[in-house]
Amino acid sequence: MSYDATYTKELPLVPERSSFPELDEVVFKPTETKPTRAWYIAFIISSTALLIGALSLGYTLYYGIGMWGNNNTVGWGFDIINFVFWIGIGHAGTLISAILYLFRQKWRTGIARFAEAMTIFAVMTAGIFPLIHVGRPWLAGYLFPYPNQHNVWVNFNSPLLWDVFAVSTYFIISFLFWGLGLIPDIANLRSRTKSGIKKFFYTILSFGWRNSNRHWQHYERAYLLLAGLSTPLVLSVHTIVSFDFAVSVLPGWHTTIFPPYFVAGAIFSGFGMVATVLIVLRKVFDLKHIITIDHLEKMNKILLLTGTIVGYAYAMEFFTAWYSGYQFEQFVFINRAFGPYAWAYWIMIACNVGFPQLFWFKKIRRSIPVMMIIVILVNVGMWFERFVIIVTSLHRDFLPSSWAMYIPTWYDAGIFLGSFGMFFTLVLLFVKLLPSISLTELKAVTENAQPKNH
Repeated sequence: MSYDATYTKELPLVPERSSFPELDEVVFKPTETKPTRAWYIAFIISSTALLIGALSLGYTLYYGIGMWGNNNTVGWGFDIINFVFWIGIGHAGTLISAILYLFRQKWRTGIARFAEAMTIFAVMTAGIFPLIHVGRPWLAGYLFPYPNQHNVWVNFNSPLLWDVFAVSTYFIISFLFWGLGLIPDIANLRSRTKSGIKKFFYTILSFGWRNSNRHWQHYERAYLLLAGLSTPLVLSVHTIVSFDFAVSVLPGWHTTIFPPYFVAGAIFSGFGMVATVLIVLRKVFDLKHIITIDHLEKMNKILLLTGTIVGYAYAMEFFTAWYSGYQFEQFVFINRAFGPYAWAYWIMIACNVGFPQLFWFKKIRRSIPVMMIIVILVNVGMWFERFVIIVTSLHRDFLPSSWAMYIPTWYDAGIFLGSFGMFFTLVLLFVKLLPSISLTELKAVTENAQPKNH
């Protein structure tokens, strides 16, 4: 692919194989060929983790949540920790797709579709934990406000109910946004496939798409509308999740910094997970010329920015506690840093604040092995952040006589492992059955689609 520095100083978004037929072959290859050995190995590992999680969940449903490590002092354990963690993972997809689309950032094209899918799968995974946390999941229907024979209504003043509305709205809009973007590419698959079964399903999922000018006009209007609806949801969902803690009167939770701090942390962890999976995806399916090192470098810059914001929030929490003059608030933060869970706190600081600062150096931002280690550590650190916020604020409250240590059980760990199994199993099935890159948007940024004169 030729590159003329007279017109632009930026590298092309799709270097080398830029012809439309070659892009078709590369993008649709995973869906049209038999799974590779690497895919089978990854699928066996993820499905095994999912099975372990299902067995642990089965024991929990049979014997009750007494199988977990929760106690009277720490009533929220791995269940809510994992819920907040997975909701955070689901933020990057909508941010990459919706907000960057509204700002017409072309570098999003190679990674947006995959990020959107990760949003759907992460929110689905997150939704399991509040459901089983209530103890009687078969009564979860009472979380929704609807007329019922028992005349039992929800508490609209509770932030836990606000979560139901926020997360369900976020999931519906994100699912429509993702599904709408898939329609043109599924129509392409419908035209290419020779399998009768595949053609039948692709015909249904393409909703009669004929690639006409009228269809494209409706498509672009609807896509823009859903992007506009999704953008405030990125900010609202994790803000509402932070209200689960911030509206309480518990020291360590009752702080006004939580909403922006949670949103920045969600974007931070979400981009970390997207980068983690994209690095593997570009290697396994030979997509290095579509998911380029420039895409990953831009994501690393966002990780550097959001990681710095999160580090500032950590410092401000200590400053607020000190400035408040409230001895219980001060004790909670001293206990976090130097108490029995200090090891979790310093792991959080190292992974979320320390290691991302290495992205100031361009060589590290563009080094795949180092990048992979750092983004994995980011996800480890963000999980420990939720652990620190919940456990260290609960295990030592106002009365020393009620202090208790939280120790997760094997069933907690099994369900946690199963959540990763569910997430990665859905990711692997998505990559195999549907195009993981938006071909129509990718073609729009190639040099073949641009005017040749200045």
